Amino acid sequence: ARRDAACGRRRAARAGSRRCTPSRRRCVARRTAHDRSPRRAEDPVPEAGGLGGSGGPAPGRRRLQPALRPIDRRAGRGRRRADGQPSGARRDPAPFLRITELLRARGFSAPEILAADAASGFVLLEDLGDALFVRVCADRPGLETELYAAAAELLAELQSAPPPDGALPPYDAAVLRREAGLLTDWYLPAALDAPVSDALAQDVARALDAAVAPVAQAREAVVLRDYHAENLLWLPERRGLARIGLLDYQDALAGHGAYDLISLTEDARRDVAPEVRAATETRFIEAAGWQAEPFRAAAAVLAAQRNLKIIGIFARLSRRDGKARYVDLIPRVWAHLQRDLSHPALSDLRATIEAHVPAPEPSALSRLRAPA
Repeated sequence: ARRDAACGRRRAARAGSRRCTPSRRRCVARRTAHDRSPRRAEDPVPEAGGLGGSGGPAPGRRRLQPALRPIDRRAGRGRRRADGQPSGARRDPAPFLRITELLRARGFSAPEILAADAASGFVLLEDLGDALFVRVCADRPGLETELYAAAAELLAELQSAPPPDGALPPYDAAVLRREAGLLTDWYLPAALDAPVSDALAQDVARALDAAVAPVAQAREAVVLRDYHAENLLWLPERRGLARIGLLDYQDALAGHGAYDLISLTEDARRDVAPEVRAATETRFIEAAGWQAEPFRAAAAVLAAQRNLKIIGIFARLSRRDGKARYVDLIPRVWAHLQRDLSHPALSDLRATIEAHVPAPEPSALSRLRAPA
């Protein structure tokens, strides 16, 4: 009996030593946050979408503790996702896990999966820190050109191999049309101060379909879709392209290689200097081996489609979800759209937008801030 009791005490002591205490969690996080040569995930998570903590780091200290964070929070910190889904909503983590495995297998700094229970929707991720591009550029403006050049080179490397067959859904004409349709669903009714007729919605859709036709069949690239300064982390302690941490890629598709570049350079939330934008585009074209003019035509098409979508998303976030602060971003996105539509390849779409879609004047912005 005494022998059995002693064995029981030893088992209890061993179990206690393995318990995930706060100090043990800090040790795990310290190892993963500072690992210069991140290990590849053995098992195969994003906007403002990855996993985000509920609290910030203590003053003067980098946040080291890993937290159990709900899927679809990281850079977003409680915001809705760009597609409008509440960030606390239950989502199947399988796409994030699968794409994480794909990215890490190629040496990119997607967060390591420390543990996952896909059936329950829980994932424990490596904490990549808080050095988002948007923060680094604000604190050290002199690094902006270097960071954006590195991001362009990462895209070129990512696109140097096509997506594995069947690994990603296609970014096809139906998806491009549905996304851009958010403009007529949410922005136009408030901008016009009147319901949108079926005929008007169809006119805009036809013009969009014709514009995107040259790029709608492309499947050669992994398109992360939200590749911008709030979803990229600077990890200077790592080497090469691993210096850029990736977030919010769970909705990746197979499409055209220009999409993520214009997501980076035509940022809805911050101004990118024209010289940085031009240098970033040139670096990407050279690194990826594109011919400049065909690439710029495709980029203009996809940028216009994306900015029509974003204007619709921001209108929906305000009118449906009460997030009126997004209305303040619409004029910047509208300016991007006007530059995109100036490309000769978009003359017909430009004529349709000019004829039917009002600019975000103060009266329209005021209506957009009101609930639907």
